[in-house]
Parts: sequence; structure tokens; C-alpha cells
Amino acid sequence: MNNRRFARTAGWLVLPCVVAAGLLAWYVTREPASPFEQQQATSFDPALVSRGEYVARVSDCVACHSLAGKQPFAGGLEMATPLGAIHATNITPDREHGIGTYSLADFDRAVRHGVAPGGRRLYPAMPYPSYVKLSDDDIQALYAFFMKGVQPANQPNIPSDIPWPLNLRWPIALWNGVFAPTATYAAKPGQDALWNRGAYIVQGPGHCGSCHTPRGLAFNEKALDESGAPFLAGALLDGWYAPSLRQDHNTGLGRWSEEQIVQFLKTGRNQHAVVYGSMTEAFNNSTQFMQDDDLAAIARYLKSLPGDPQRDGSPWQYQPVTARSDVPGAHTYATRCASCHGLDGKGQPDWMPPLAGATSALAKEDASAINITLNGSQRVITAGLPDAYRMPAFREQLSDSEIADVLSYVRSTWGNHGGAVDAKAVGKLRGHTDPASSSPIILHMR
Repeated sequence: MNNRRFARTAGWLVLPCVVAAGLLAWYVTREPASPFEQQQATSFDPALVSRGEYVARVSDCVACHSLAGKQPFAGGLEMATPLGAIHATNITPDREHGIGTYSLADFDRAVRHGVAPGGRRLYPAMPYPSYVKLSDDDIQALYAFFMKGVQPANQPNIPSDIPWPLNLRWPIALWNGVFAPTATYAAKPGQDALWNRGAYIVQGPGHCGSCHTPRGLAFNEKALDESGAPFLAGALLDGWYAPSLRQDHNTGLGRWSEEQIVQFLKTGRNQHAVVYGSMTEAFNNSTQFMQDDDLAAIARYLKSLPGDPQRDGSPWQYQPVTARSDVPGAHTYATRCASCHGLDGKGQPDWMPPLAGATSALAKEDASAINITLNGSQRVITAGLPDAYRMPAFREQLSDSEIADVLSYVRSTWGNHGGAVDAKAVGKLRGHTDPASSSPIILHMR
């Protein structure tokens, strides 16, 4: 009697478990619906291909999917993650290794939802939580460009280094269900067309939040639009500190006008800063190619994002300083840095950026200051011409303690209040970073 009761009870327990397992299996392998399910693109108008090339520029697809000296979009870039290294894939129309067999619906699901044919989940290193906001028209144009405007590359993809069972993809579907939006961008009725265009680019194809928004414990962006205070509030990523793009006076764009934002995105420099770090690649292959109206839209949107004085601290004010050789780091600064950045820290705008009031000297995070001092900067290529001035690498000339001292001097002089730099932090980045290449990836699409 007891055995029958136990069997009956066990049966009632097993049934919901089987149902739950079935639902889970369905959920993690399902392919999201696409508005292009019944649409087969067989021919592409040249204007559509050209439009897609522009969308690819705005989306900066080359940043992850191309390597210097290799065929465009053939993949191979190694990206470090907390679980292990993954490599960007071949997204040329090669039918064996690329996306040549993708339908428009397949392409849509991969770009906007991170789901490859067969239900295989893409790692969210692919910024589909941002790309999901791309319009249907831009997806169609992007597909046309990759199918007809890109040469196929017979380049096999490189498997990830993430070990089993961490390399299982199905949990990503659960992550998507919690953290990834599913809707395209919807214009805000209370804002004008310029603001909405800027919001669309920043949140969607530009995927600015991928670098500039802090991440949570699950490596999710803490906010995906202006409704969340962390959105574009600055974040540490890959040995660089991507600064706030909000109206923070010290660590953001509070002192920048809309015209200065446009100038920075168009020319790579303004009176406040010169592009460096990860932003160099974004400038070299993306922002400088954007239409002026789109740059103005980005500037309008970013200037609408309020700063946070409590997080940002007291507004910076320039404080002149009499040169002193007895302060640690001061002599190194005078002999190694002042010829470009000035003894007064004001630089030589718009070519040599000021260090007085620089974000890297005001942010609590010191990674960018350490990284560029150790490794120098990549070439900035404007209108096809390399710049004549490049930050050199000092990893061979200065010790960890010397770099810590000179950066502590910079971050505590001329009103800067970023704080001291520890030599141990310099040593850590020295071991995990490499000198910047003088030959950056420059994509000549057609």
C-alpha cells in the first residue's frame, strides 16, 4: 500500500518536472519571430546596398569582425571574457564559413536577437541588445550590403576557448529573456526628429552603451536608454575607462557644446580631447564617416542626458601651479610630457590634448591614464591621412613606480582630483596589455 502511494506521489512530482523540462527545451532552442519570414531577397538595388554600407559604418561592424591585413569582415578578433576567449566570426557572404546561406529572416534574428540559424545563441559580445532597436529598413539595407557589397572570404571561424560546461549556449536564452529587449526603437512623441534620430543611433546601431554603460553582476548593461540613470554613465572595459557621455562636468560632456561633440566625432579631436584607446577604432572606421545631420543628432541627444553631481563630484576649475621638482612625478612630467602637454597642463588644442581637466585625470578609475602611458595610442586616421602626433609608449622607458608617480602628479595638479595611482595597478596592466599598433584597422569597404 505504501509502495503504491509512493509511486503515485512520485508520478505527480515527475509530471510537472517533465513539463517544465519540455518548456525549457523549447524556450532555449526556439527561433524568435521575424517580420521577414516570408520575404526572400533575390536581387538588391545598388541604392539599397549603398545604404547598407552606411548602416554598417554607423554600426561599426568592422571593429569586431575584421583584423588588420586581413579581408574585411572575415572575423578572427579575439575578445576576452570572464569565462574565456571568444573570436569574432566571419560575416562575409562565404557559404561555408560566413553568412552566405542566411535568409533575410536568419540575418534579422542573428543581428537583432542574437540567434543564429538552428536556434544557436550568440554570445552577447555581439551587441544585439542594442541592435534590436534597428529599424526594419536598416536591417534590409544591412543585409543587402553584406550579401552584395562584401567579398566572400574563405576564412574558417576560430572556436572559443571557453571550457565545458561554461561553453553551453542554451543558458544565454535565459539571459536574453531577463536582460535583452525585443522591440525596435520607438520615437518619443515628446521629442523632436533630431533628438529621436540621435537616440536611435546612440541606443541602436551606434551601441554606445556597450562600452560607456556600467555592467551588472550578470555582465548586463545596467540601463539601455535614458530612462535609467546608469545609461552612458561611464564604465571600465578591457583596460580602458569609457567615460560618461552624460552632462557630468568632470567625467562626462558637461563642458562640451553640441558643436564640440560633432567636431570630436567628425575630426577625432577638439579643444578638450583627442580620441584614444578603443574610441580610436570607432572614429577611424565609423564616426568620421557619419553624415553631418546624424552627428548633430547624436550631439543633441547626448546633451539632453543629465549628469549626477553626487557621482561626479565638485566641478573642476583650473588652478595654476608653479613648477616644483621636489614633488614626486613632477620632474618626469617636465622632461617627458611637458613638451606636448605643456608645463601648465593645457596642451596645444586641437592637436595635443590638455591634461588639466582631462577626464582621465578626474575619474576615480585610473585605467585609461595608465594604459595610454604604458602603451601609447593608435594612429588616428582622418580623411585617409594619419595624424602627425601620436602618444608614445613609455613601458620601456619608465618603471611602474615612475609611471605611478607621474600620473599621480597629473591627477592632483591644475585642479585635477582623480587621486593617486598605485604602482601595483601599473604592473597589473603592464602584464595584461600590449603596445598600441601604429597600423590600425582601416576598412576600405568599396
